Amino acid sequence: MATSSLPKLPLTSSSSSSNSFKPPTNPSMLQLHTQKQEQGKSLIRRDLLLKGVSFSLLHFVLKSPPPSQARDVDVGSFLPPSPSDPSFVLFKATSKDTPALRADCRLSCSIESKGYSDGFAGNVAPYQFVLPPTWKQLRIANILSGNYCQPKCAEPWIEVKFEDEKQGKIQVVASPLIRLTNKPNATIEEIGSPDKLIASLGPFVTGNTLDPDELIETSVEKVGDQTYYKYVLETPYALTGTHNLAKATAKGNTVVLFVASANDKQWQTSQKTLQTIVDSFQV
Repeated sequence: MATSSLPKLPLTSSSSSSNSFKPPTNPSMLQLHTQKQEQGKSLIRRDLLLKGVSFSLLHFVLKSPPPSQARDVDVGSFLPPSPSDPSFVLFKATSKDTPALRADCRLSCSIESKGYSDGFAGNVAPYQFVLPPTWKQLRIANILSGNYCQPKCAEPWIEVKFEDEKQGKIQVVASPLIRLTNKPNATIEEIGSPDKLIASLGPFVTGNTLDPDELIETSVEKVGDQTYYKYVLETPYALTGTHNLAKATAKGNTVVLFVASANDKQWQTSQKTLQTIVDSFQV
C-alpha cells in the first residue's frame, strides 16, 4: 500500500543535522526498528481514518433532513387509495409527519398504561383527509411547525402542508385551546360562534389579515360527537390565495383548522376538488 500521502514520521531528520538518527545495523535490532516504523504508520492511518469517519458523521447530522416526512414526489406513490373514492388518496397523520403528534405519543403512551381507553392526550388528536394523488407534501420550517416548543406551544403552528400548482394548496393549523378559552377540553361550541372563531383564527387562513366582509358563508357540521365549523371566504388580498375554504373543530386542548386555498386560475378548475378535500377532513 502506498504511503506517500501520509504524514512523515519523526524517525529521521536532515542528514546535515548533528543529531540525525542512524538506523541500527544489528539484524535483530533492525527488524525491531522496522516493526516500530510500521506500527507508527498504522497508527497514523487509523487516526486519519477515524477523523474521516467523525467528519462524515458530523456532516450527516448537519445535513440530515428535518423530521417531516415530506417528499418531492406525488402522494399517490406512497399513500393508499381512499376507500370512499379511489380517485383520491387518504392521508392519516402520524408521529412521522408532525412534532405535535410525536409529543402526543409520549403522553398518550402514559395515559394508555394507566387504563384509559381513548388513547389520546397532549396537543393534537390524529386527523385525516383525502387529496388527489398528484399533490405533493411540502416541508415546513421549524419556526412554523412548532418543532422547537413541543409538547407545549403558546401560539398556533402548521401541522402539514400539501400543494398542486394547478389546483391549489392545503394546510392544517393547530391552535392551543388556551389561546381561545380558559375552559379545559372545551368543545368548539363552548369556544363561541363560527363568526367569533374565524375572527380569532382568520389570519391563519389568509396569511395576513381577514376583513369581516371577506367571510361569504358559514355552516355547522356534526359528525358523531364532533362538531365542525365550515367557512367560504373570498380574500383578494390574502397571501394564501384569493379563494379560501376552511373547516375547524376542537379536540382535547387544541383547535384544529383545515384550510384549502387557491388563486383565481386554480379556483376556476378546482373548486369542486378543493371542496371535496375540505369536506373529507375529520379528527
